[in-house]
Amino acid sequence: MSGSIPFYQKHHQHYDRGYRSLEAKSKMSHYQTSSRYTAGSSTSATTRSRGLRASSHSGLEESRLSPITKRTTPSYLAVDKENQIIGYVVPIFRGSQEFATGLSDTEEARVRDTSAYMARRNLFTSGVEMERSEISRKETMRESAERISLNKRIHEHGEHFKRMNEDSLMHTPEFVIKPRSHTVWEKQSVRLHCTVSGWPDPRVTWYKNNVTIDPFANPSKYKLESRYNVHSLEINRCDFDDTAQYHVSASNSQGEETAFASIVVKRFKGEVNESLPAPRHGPISEYGITFQTHIVDKFGVSFGREGETMSLGCTVIIYPSLNRYQPEVQWYRDDVLLSPSKWNHMHWSGDRATLTLTHLNKEDEGLYTLRIITKSGYETYSAYIFVRDTDAEVEGAPGAPLDVRCLDANKDYIIVSWKQPAIDGGDSILGYFVDRCEVGTTHWTQCNDTPIKFARFPVTGLVEGRSYVFRVRAVNKTGMSRPSRVSEPVAAMDPADRARMRGTSAPWTGQIIVTEEEPAEGVVPGRPLELQVTEATKNYVVLSWKPPGEKGLEGVMYYVEKCVSGTDSWQRVNTELPVKSPRFALFDLAEGKSYSFRVRCCNSAGVGEPSDQTEATTVGDKLDIPSSPGKVVPTRNTDTSVVVSWEASSDAKELVGYYIEGSIVGSNVWEPCNNKPVKGSRFICHGLMTGEHYVFRVRAVNAAGLSQFSPESEPVEVKAAIASPTPPYGITILECVRDSMVLSWKQPTFIGGADITGYFVDYREVIDGVPGKWHEANIKSVSERAYRVSDLRENKKYQFQVRAANMAGVGIPSLPSNTFLCEEWTIAVPGPPHDLQIRDVRNDSLVMLWKPPVYQGRDPVNGFYIDIKEADAPEEAWRGVNTKAAEKAFLKIKDLKEGETYVFRVRAQNKAGVGKSSDVTEPVLALTKPGTKEIVVDVDDDGVISLNFECCDMTNDSKFVWSKNYEEITETSRLTEETKGNKSKVVFSSLEEEDIGIYSCLVTHTDGASASYTLSEEELKRLLEVSHDHKFPIIPLKSDLAVELLEKGKVRFWLQAAQMSANGKVDYVFNDNLVSQGEKYKMNFDKNTGIIEMVMESLTPADEGTFTFQLKDGKATNQSSLVLIGDVFKQLQKESEFQRKEWFRKQGPHFIEYLGYEVTPECCVVLKCKVGNMKKETTAMWYKDGHQIKADENLGFTEGILKLEIAQISRKDAGVYEVILKDDRGQDTSTLNLTDQGFKDLMNEVFSFIANSSTPLKITSTDEGIRLYTFVSYYNELLQVTWHYKDSAIAFSDRIKSGVVGDQIWLQITEPTEKDMGKYAIEFNDGKGGLRRTVDLTGQAFDDAFAEFQRLKAAAIAERNRARVAGGLPDVVTIQEGKALNLTCNISGNPVPEVTWLKNDREITSDEHCILKFESGKFASFTITAVNTSDSGKYSILVKNKYGTESGDFTLEIIEGTPDLGVTSYLTDAEGNVVFGPNTPKEKIKSTVTGKKKRKESGAKIAPMEKTDGKEESNSKVLEEKIADNVTAVQKNSKKPEDAKKDLTDQPLTADHSDATEQPADTVEEPKPEAETRP
Repeated sequence: MSGSIPFYQKHHQHYDRGYRSLEAKSKMSHYQTSSRYTAGSSTSATTRSRGLRASSHSGLEESRLSPITKRTTPSYLAVDKENQIIGYVVPIFRGSQEFATGLSDTEEARVRDTSAYMARRNLFTSGVEMERSEISRKETMRESAERISLNKRIHEHGEHFKRMNEDSLMHTPEFVIKPRSHTVWEKQSVRLHCTVSGWPDPRVTWYKNNVTIDPFANPSKYKLESRYNVHSLEINRCDFDDTAQYHVSASNSQGEETAFASIVVKRFKGEVNESLPAPRHGPISEYGITFQTHIVDKFGVSFGREGETMSLGCTVIIYPSLNRYQPEVQWYRDDVLLSPSKWNHMHWSGDRATLTLTHLNKEDEGLYTLRIITKSGYETYSAYIFVRDTDAEVEGAPGAPLDVRCLDANKDYIIVSWKQPAIDGGDSILGYFVDRCEVGTTHWTQCNDTPIKFARFPVTGLVEGRSYVFRVRAVNKTGMSRPSRVSEPVAAMDPADRARMRGTSAPWTGQIIVTEEEPAEGVVPGRPLELQVTEATKNYVVLSWKPPGEKGLEGVMYYVEKCVSGTDSWQRVNTELPVKSPRFALFDLAEGKSYSFRVRCCNSAGVGEPSDQTEATTVGDKLDIPSSPGKVVPTRNTDTSVVVSWEASSDAKELVGYYIEGSIVGSNVWEPCNNKPVKGSRFICHGLMTGEHYVFRVRAVNAAGLSQFSPESEPVEVKAAIASPTPPYGITILECVRDSMVLSWKQPTFIGGADITGYFVDYREVIDGVPGKWHEANIKSVSERAYRVSDLRENKKYQFQVRAANMAGVGIPSLPSNTFLCEEWTIAVPGPPHDLQIRDVRNDSLVMLWKPPVYQGRDPVNGFYIDIKEADAPEEAWRGVNTKAAEKAFLKIKDLKEGETYVFRVRAQNKAGVGKSSDVTEPVLALTKPGTKEIVVDVDDDGVISLNFECCDMTNDSKFVWSKNYEEITETSRLTEETKGNKSKVVFSSLEEEDIGIYSCLVTHTDGASASYTLSEEELKRLLEVSHDHKFPIIPLKSDLAVELLEKGKVRFWLQAAQMSANGKVDYVFNDNLVSQGEKYKMNFDKNTGIIEMVMESLTPADEGTFTFQLKDGKATNQSSLVLIGDVFKQLQKESEFQRKEWFRKQGPHFIEYLGYEVTPECCVVLKCKVGNMKKETTAMWYKDGHQIKADENLGFTEGILKLEIAQISRKDAGVYEVILKDDRGQDTSTLNLTDQGFKDLMNEVFSFIANSSTPLKITSTDEGIRLYTFVSYYNELLQVTWHYKDSAIAFSDRIKSGVVGDQIWLQITEPTEKDMGKYAIEFNDGKGGLRRTVDLTGQAFDDAFAEFQRLKAAAIAERNRARVAGGLPDVVTIQEGKALNLTCNISGNPVPEVTWLKNDREITSDEHCILKFESGKFASFTITAVNTSDSGKYSILVKNKYGTESGDFTLEIIEGTPDLGVTSYLTDAEGNVVFGPNTPKEKIKSTVTGKKKRKESGAKIAPMEKTDGKEESNSKVLEEKIADNVTAVQKNSKKPEDAKKDLTDQPLTADHSDATEQPADTVEEPKPEAETRP
């Protein structure tokens, strides 16, 4: 084994401890932070009586005054400087007494000679213990007084011992030779010596920064020796952390003396950054504050691959927290300080330090250390980072070389070195190629033509003054590796030139001053000095020398010459140009030959004398490949790592390091454990598979190459190592009688990776405060954490200590307990419960278990109370969990807050009251851990009930422990336990009521993995039912037996089973008779979907009954029945028959949608139906009430739709409509009944459209009154409307009427008054809700309408009474000369108008020839007794009264030679028709005579009426009576009278009024509808 110990093996948890199980890690963290068991220096105390200083020698107490972070622990576990356990160093055969004292046998024997020393030692131990507790002022005064009294007793005891001891030369320790301070280089060892005298022989303890140095914790670092009163401390391979103040303490029963010395560890300049913190001695505070630093959320061992990016980070907690305070953050790799670069990015966010490796290379592999430096000290954390090779560009090519460096830079050449890769690709590496690239360019040039095996190479052909970077590639038979990471830039320049360029600085200007002596011209330089061969390989030889001693020579350069040994023939090597550098590399030398070399100086003055020649140098590699390492020993470390140690290679020169490879036993596949050579002979291989067996081998590497592999190691299982357990703690008294005490204690926080096999209890008597000798209370270990110590003496005081043992050995003892008085307890209430345990921790609940108190009190314990509080809450925050005392020694605590940390305690009660509370539990975090499983109840196919639990965090030593009511199950008659892998179950033999309870499962060697399950009475019943179902299984059904109709009226019976195997069978039963496949029944069973069906073509009366499907699959059965009888069967049969007919119907043309109707917005009714399966030959015939409707433009097909449009529907359109589709495939009929209710529903829909089209109700005025009206888009005579006045229906009268004119619906209020004011509404009745339109006839609306009515009324009166020619006159009258002419017309007016006749616009008067008459105020006649030609002309009648004037005109034409027809008399009716009198034939003869009448309007202009509401009476009857006179009309044509009469009879005789509408002669005007009045 090599004597050098790498840095990482001494300081960092990565090695030997970093990745144990989480349980071990958390428990050790708790152990290290526990105030009772942390390591450190003891607090000094000065006794008032003697002035002595005492210190604790237990090695288990830490000083509160030490500002330095805890780094060592005086336990006998292997602990690194971060207090992380890395193994155990105490063999199993060590005795317990040695653990208790920490002294050698000789020293212990000497100490035993004096009881005073024992008393003083233990006194100070308890004294320090008391200083660590927080006590009140009153307690402090009392204890101080007791201490003074005790010190006095000790002093008296010591004086008594002096008198009793034969040797009167006892004296305090004295340093004859004190240790001296040292300053050493890093990696060197140092030893501190001192000589001490004193009697009794003093005990010597060494301290570093007030922290006890424990050689057992770090045996490779420290070595203590004591011989003949000479004591020494040896520190092996010092590093920077060893810079500290050391002191040695010598103490015996007479007192204590201390001597101090300092050690300063220096590093070579340039090796690390000079900003490393200086060593700190004692508390240093800033702002009067001492900082406490904690590193949490740490990065772990990590694996990366070349080219990837990796970030390492830790959360840093500094207390107290200052806003502007920032600690110094440093990162190290393999103990070398890192600085920010393109490869390393460092970040500090205020509470988190992060290092980002931007582009991983194998150079980045190593141990990374984070150091947080504050003014009060520093804290560090380390973990190893592994970097694997990236995939090769060519499969089988080697890995890339690493750590390319430039060792020697000159103007002529630069020596490049590198390290060989761990992976050769399966074939040995043939050599390496070196590439160079000038800085600022991207062009790479290969420097060697053939691969070189030696890992150093001088690169020549460089340009002086330029900078270069280099890279290296490895090559084997398969191909070339990827290039290495480039080196740092280096300039091709001599070191002397580089120093001159660096220059000096003028202090007052800061300018660079380059100085050089003036050369001496014409002087030939002398001989070079100290020529030697600095490096020789088979590829090259490097020479170096010193320039000649003369200064100031001009331009000195050199010629190098060589000579083969045994000859005198010197040959100049650089014949062309001399070299400037005092170093030169020679190539192309014959391997195996010996050469001598010499150098000449030259300048412009000439060539000087040669130097002394070198000794003969044989060309070849002087550096040999190292020998293979020796025996390889693997050791268990963690679940994923193994510590590999080996014997170093013997006589290895320039050793670079070692590569370690591992292989799973039997696989023959070797994987590298490290990709960067490690120094030393010990390494931890991470990333291994838990439980697998591995073998390892090692090989060494130097510049010459890699050695052969070492022999393979013995196989080792990857499994966490074990150690002896840490000390128990929390010793309390559970019961005390006259001669015995019952103790209890808590389990060690770290059990060492193996089950605790038992505990050993020691006790000692304390007399007057002086502890006595320890005695073993039990020789055989006890498994319980409670033990009764017997054979004690009543009223005596005792102290106790407990040690735990496992298969690794007996652990160190606990701290001595408090001093307890052995006296019988007589209190009435019970003692404290003990052995509190926490199980089943979840987010909102947990289960707590405890053991009842040993001391019951006067009466038996009848209940327990549990108290709870938050872990950081004050004592006043304790509160009860249960208000009613718990009867059993366990309780499930619910309603916890997720993420909160709690502590608990328990109190017992009896009839006398509630006793003392138990010790407080450790803090418990209410949080369900990831991967937590619960107990699952399972019932198998045979009905067997079992409880199953699975654990994902098991270790190889984990076991499942099943309990009922939290008592381990030992009775196997009712339960059988089965465990396989990480799963365990308990099987009930026969579940009964006695099995009711709480079942729990605990997994040992885990972080509290447990779960529980409550088997209640209800759950018992449920499980028994499920078990019965599994024993006698029933095939589950997704749906019961059902029936449905298919196409063509087929009947389908079906059900669906949830799951059936391929062997499942089905029986089909009808009325208890099995039916089978045939013409009537078609069966099908789809085993993939579980659908079972039976199809029947049709149903007959014989099919009425019960249908049943019986299922069977193995031993599982089930059946489902369907009863079809009575009305249910008849309805199904009827529906089946209907569906059958429907199917046949749809084989020909058929209706997809039967005949229906719709009403268009124009209130047209469209009858339509949708048809399908049509073809060209298909005919469609429409019928109404059995009569076919002839096809016209309204009948047609549109995309399968038949329509019939009824434009203006009325009652005559009511009837039964029918459409028949017919072709050679068959026919189909659709009928629509539009009679009675059907027609009423149709009209209601029409009325709804009419109502919705109505306009808002409006107000207008007439000469009769006020009219309210609305317009509709279409009016139907069947429409029913109701008028409302003030929400009441209006009762119509002569004064209030309603009517319809065209599309206008109106309400007329005749002669309105103020009583008619109000809200009016019209309501349309559509058979549903109807529609109502309203108008408010009040206020201004009424006033405006009433004023308009008054105006129109006056105008109507004037129009009605004005003078007018009511009958009219013909336009032209043609008569034969000599005949008599008589014309009569109606005259109206009030008062009676004046009548004036005019001829050719001149007034004429009545005479014998022209008789003018005006009779009865109504009839004006014009008679000419015998017409002659002078009577021709234009005649007018003018009527006039006060209301107006009107005239009528006609023209009289006289003809000659016509026979005498008698007197022709014209009588016109109101329409202007001329009627002949009685002398004419009996038939009425109408002649078309057009007439004109003119009217002069009066001053009042009458507004036109909207529409008339009545029909004018015809005066034809009166006119016919008056025409009875003998009047003959003579027409212009010469037709006979009979013909004329006939023509006049066939043609209407119309008068053309000025306000009449002209109509064509061949049209008949339909009478306008009368105004209707409906109540």
